[in-house]
Amino acid sequence: MKADRKQRRRVIHARIRRRVEGTSQRPRLAVHRTLNHIYAQAIDDSQGVTLAHASSLDEGANGKGGNVDGAKAVGALIADRLKAKGLTTVVFDRGGFLYHGRIKALAEAARESGLQF
Repeated sequence: MKADRKQRRRVIHARIRRRVEGTSQRPRLAVHRTLNHIYAQAIDDSQGVTLAHASSLDEGANGKGGNVDGAKAVGALIADRLKAKGLTTVVFDRGGFLYHGRIKALAEAARESGLQF
C-alpha cells in the first residue's frame, strides 16, 4: 500500500506540474515533506536552477519539520531568503500533497512573511 500511495502522489504531482512553471521573476515554490522534515525550494524552471531553499534541517527552523510549527518556521525562512533576493511573487507547487496540515502551514507562513501567491 505504501508504494501505491507514493505512486498516486507522483501522478498528482505530474498533473500539477503540467500547469505550474516557474520563471526567474516568479519562481515555483516547490514543497516536499517527509515524516520528520519539510523542504521548500524556489525553482526557475526556464533555466533549471534553484534560486533559494529552506528546510527543517536549517538552523533557523530548529530541526522540527514533523509538525505544523516547524513548517511555519520553514515557510518564514524561505520567504525571507526570497525577499533578500528581491523576489516577492511565486507559484506554489504543493508537490502532490494535500493542501492541508504542514503544507498549508508552510504556505500561510510564507504569505504572512510577504510572499504573494
